[in-house]
Amino acid sequence: MNKPMRIGVLTGGGDCPGLNAVLRAVVKTAINDYGMTVIGFLDGYEGLILNHYTTLEKGSVSGILSRGGTVLGTSNQANPFKYPILQQDTYMYLDRSAEVVANYERLGLDGLIAIGGDGTHAASAGLGKLGINVIGVPKTIDNDLVGTDRTFGYDSALVTATEAIDKLHTTAQSHHRVMVVEVMGRYAGWLALGAGLAGGGDIVLIPEIPYDIDVICDQVRERNRLGKNFSIIVIGEGAKPQGGEIVVKRIVETSPDAIRLGGISYQLAAQIEGLTRLETRVTVLGHLVRGGSPTPFDRLLATRFGCEAVHLAARRQFGRIVVLKGDEVESIPLEQVGGRTRKVPLDSPLIKAALSLGICMGVTRERIEEMTAEQAAMA
Repeated sequence: MNKPMRIGVLTGGGDCPGLNAVLRAVVKTAINDYGMTVIGFLDGYEGLILNHYTTLEKGSVSGILSRGGTVLGTSNQANPFKYPILQQDTYMYLDRSAEVVANYERLGLDGLIAIGGDGTHAASAGLGKLGINVIGVPKTIDNDLVGTDRTFGYDSALVTATEAIDKLHTTAQSHHRVMVVEVMGRYAGWLALGAGLAGGGDIVLIPEIPYDIDVICDQVRERNRLGKNFSIIVIGEGAKPQGGEIVVKRIVETSPDAIRLGGISYQLAAQIEGLTRLETRVTVLGHLVRGGSPTPFDRLLATRFGCEAVHLAARRQFGRIVVLKGDEVESIPLEQVGGRTRKVPLDSPLIKAALSLGICMGVTRERIEEMTAEQAAMA
């Protein structure tokens, strides 16, 4: 008989609802179907670099399906190829990938399941070239990973953002205000667009469509003229005005993705209030959308991803990442994913629906049609 496999698992990058559901599925499938041993690394790749780990049994993942966050912890700064070390108030960056390989081999692992976003999978692909058998699982509230129709975490963040927008409607109506709601999403507008549509936003601004402040103000004024004396504006943190730049909140020197976005809503609100003389308020949802219990959709998707990742390991189909294509869970080469961003295409059904509903996307409808034709010509 073949010796049961030993696999590792880690959660990297920013946290999101559904991570524990994946861990639960990985551990239970590995033990129930294959009699595998599962090693959980603490705090993402930090655990594999520093050899911090725990053996996961079925009891280790009991009762965690509905919990947000990750019981293993995570890190968005522990890059094995560029690990930050503080020396005399200055950060030095070391390549510690050799230590990762040594720890992997010392533990006698046959494979590693890495759950994360583009940064995690870029590192995973690099480690695969050094001989580590990696399988990826796509995670992000931003829904911006290449190769998969949906990432787990997105639906839960979408529900949280939509509920927040729902609550802001009543106070906006009561005080006759313009409410600007800023949501995460980095350089892709999936979360802002989805929440704006689901929450009944009047104006939705996403990174893919640089906005025209005059068009926005005209829309607000027109609503007032029609007796709709309030407006809800949903804006992605990576949105920017035409000819302008994204707003950078801060730089995290030690992170592989050092830029932290945030604050565009305050810039926009000041402009609207100055140009329309209408009271304008800002709500930045921030990390609120990362927290809480995963939705049933995300629990199911995360569970399917976790089960399939183990099945791939059992078949020794490494160097791949599980993805959702339509209703089917499949896998693609891991190297196709890391370091890339899946943005909202301008011919997206969601954008078309928004325009049909009369939602302002920050520019005229004619301009969107022009941009769509330009994007198609470049494809």
